[in-house]
Amino acid sequence: MAEIIKMPKMSDTMTEGVIAQWLKNVGDKVKSGDVLAEVETDKATMELENYDDGVLLYIGPKNGESVAVDGVLAIVGKEGEDISALLSQVQGGGAAPAAAPKAEEAPAPAPEQPKAEVPKAAQPAVPAPAPAAAPAAPAGNGKKATVIRMPKMSDTMTEGTIASWLKKVGDQVKSGDVLAEVETDKATMELDNYEDGTLLYIGPKEGEAVAVDGILAIIGEEGADIQALIGGQSGGAAPAAEPAPVATPAAEKAPEAAAPAASNAAAAAPAASATASAGGRIFASPLAKRIAQDKGIDLNAVKGSGENGRIVSRDLENAKPGAAPQAQPAAAPAAAPQPAAASAAPAPQASSQQPTANSPQEGTYTDTPVSQMRKVIARRLSESLFTAPHFYLTMEISMDKAMEARTRMNELSPVKLSFNDLVVKASAVALRQHPAINSSWLGDKIRQNKVVNIGVAVAVDEGLLVPVIRNADQKGLSQIANEVKELAGKAKSKKLQPAEWEGSTFTISNLGMFGIEEFTAIINPPDACILAVGGIKQTPVVRDGQIVIGNVMKVTMSCDHRVVDGATGAAFLQTLKGLLEDPMRMLI
Repeated sequence: MAEIIKMPKMSDTMTEGVIAQWLKNVGDKVKSGDVLAEVETDKATMELENYDDGVLLYIGPKNGESVAVDGVLAIVGKEGEDISALLSQVQGGGAAPAAAPKAEEAPAPAPEQPKAEVPKAAQPAVPAPAPAAAPAAPAGNGKKATVIRMPKMSDTMTEGTIASWLKKVGDQVKSGDVLAEVETDKATMELDNYEDGTLLYIGPKEGEAVAVDGILAIIGEEGADIQALIGGQSGGAAPAAEPAPVATPAAEKAPEAAAPAASNAAAAAPAASATASAGGRIFASPLAKRIAQDKGIDLNAVKGSGENGRIVSRDLENAKPGAAPQAQPAAAPAAAPQPAAASAAPAPQASSQQPTANSPQEGTYTDTPVSQMRKVIARRLSESLFTAPHFYLTMEISMDKAMEARTRMNELSPVKLSFNDLVVKASAVALRQHPAINSSWLGDKIRQNKVVNIGVAVAVDEGLLVPVIRNADQKGLSQIANEVKELAGKAKSKKLQPAEWEGSTFTISNLGMFGIEEFTAIINPPDACILAVGGIKQTPVVRDGQIVIGNVMKVTMSCDHRVVDGATGAAFLQTLKGLLEDPMRMLI
């Protein structure tokens, strides 16, 4: 019996996926475990696996098309099997995003597009759950208009910053057009449009932050009176209420001034590439942009093979690096409007920014805008420190035997073992013996986790990421060392996938390699504890009544007193101390 293959939910924040490339064709025989396609999600490009043996009878979306979660992708069944009933179900049952049959099927899929949950367009792999949350409603003069709001583009996002507007007031926009680039806490993403009409209003300027569900723009019928929509739905979106000059459709010049980045970019960007729009924007998937940035490839010189000439990852396989710095002048016009906007009201700002006796002199400091990642780090750690009652337990551990054991094991191990690998393994074994430490605070309940997933803090340019070693208590030292190195490399190159940073039950932060003897760390919620590891230092110690030089390492565990008591934490540290002072115990 034929089976329908649907778009799986590949991350906790995924609402749709883009088919980067089909790896199988209609008529191919497929087995369980075969990779059918590569799918771009909101955070990574992942493989779509098949779970049925048979023949690929039908493919819905083409390369470059987006499909909502649970949308139909393909049908697998027996060779020659009649799938007309399934196709009728697909085309009439609300799964229109995938109902784009090949040429031999229904020749006119266009009439079904209005039913689609996600429009057929060259969209990036970015979750845009509800950029047009409000349905089209009659404006003051009876013409319809829709409010475009800030979507929640990641699980931790509370606000987004408008990096640049790609459309300006008065432009005709279609479903699937990219309206703006939005900087979130994790990446810069594209804001897709889901309405056909005229861009009547733009709220926040470039560089301004807007809370999730705050008003970004209004799209509707030309000539619609939008004052009622702006006044009645501006709650919680103060930045969107500032540019009032776009109140009427007759104000053609003023709207252009409200979005200078788009107009300047259109004037400055040369039409040198088939993949660039009139405004100079290059249509490329997020993965392709990242690969181009990493390899130094100029996307202007790459011809896209995706829908509407969109550049996808496969287009860069044979591309040669070079001329990447040319992308910088193209970005300059987008940054230029900010001084222009500031000069629009020079009189009041001049008086408000007069230097005072205590203000620093111009040129003696540098102000750096806070990135979205840094904002989220600040918010989450502040919530943790000021909400969770922290207490700290510090213990000295003799590392003499651990140093000897590490030397012997590195002679046999296929990978080089670090002291941090030993700490991860010892902590995992100790957590199995002290399950109360391996717990999470969930507000109305305490969850004692049955798996030991240890997060390892990794410093990156913009902040801190915590990839997770899953089931660390069941893994050997070599496997732990391999995973830590691989995940740390992915974290620094921003290639971590959601499953690799979610679900920690205990966290380790190690600053010993920087010469730090001891420190306290802030708990990574919802974990109940975090272990701060210092460096190994030669210290005089007393052994058998004699003063000798020993190698001592200090660890400090921060505990959430709502979950862990002092005696419980102390017992865990005693077990950890015993394992590290006699490493053979953790290998039994």
